Amino acid sequence: MRKILPLFIAVCALLAVVLQLDLMLDKSAQAFTETAIRFFSFFTILTNSLVAGYFLYISDKILRQKNRQPYNRSTLTAITVYITIVGLVYQLLLRHMWQPTGLQKIVDEMLHSLNPALVIIYWLLNRKACVLKYSQIGFWLIYPLAYLAYVLIRGHFSGFYPYPFLDVTSIGMQGVIVNSIGMTVLFIVISMLFVWGARLSVKKTDTGR
Repeated sequence: MRKILPLFIAVCALLAVVLQLDLMLDKSAQAFTETAIRFFSFFTILTNSLVAGYFLYISDKILRQKNRQPYNRSTLTAITVYITIVGLVYQLLLRHMWQPTGLQKIVDEMLHSLNPALVIIYWLLNRKACVLKYSQIGFWLIYPLAYLAYVLIRGHFSGFYPYPFLDVTSIGMQGVIVNSIGMTVLFIVISMLFVWGARLSVKKTDTGR
């Protein structure tokens, strides 16, 4: 299962991203270039794309049997944190805001529920090998903070903000700052939980020897 799961995760993530792009292009009134830029302005899409690429890499390593541990412990946990945030934010803040149907509903669940769950399961199966430090969390924050900066800068010039809690035109800069601080705290807390879980697992393994 541990050999098949990475490829399954990669396929699910890639399929969800491709289907969502097709759905967005079909419904968009914007030019293709603008639609594509807006599509990749969603943290959900970027993170699921990251999941697809990373687990394709892991699958290739496993198939080639280059080594017994085909992943970087810190990178695996960081990606797990990112996709966990995707799932949590959607379930807590965004799910009630729309009611997709048909294929859109299926893709929506893949992006925000199935894929996060699969990545978390993979991490849990491999957490005993994840010797992590709390100091690594600062490095993991680079991606979400860079994303935040990009969204706010582009939104200032284009007027497009992918998420309502980052929409300066609707809630003002003060509201966005408050929400951004809250999201940053959430990232840190979730990251700390994963580091704690990995360290606890390693500690139990060592104690049992």
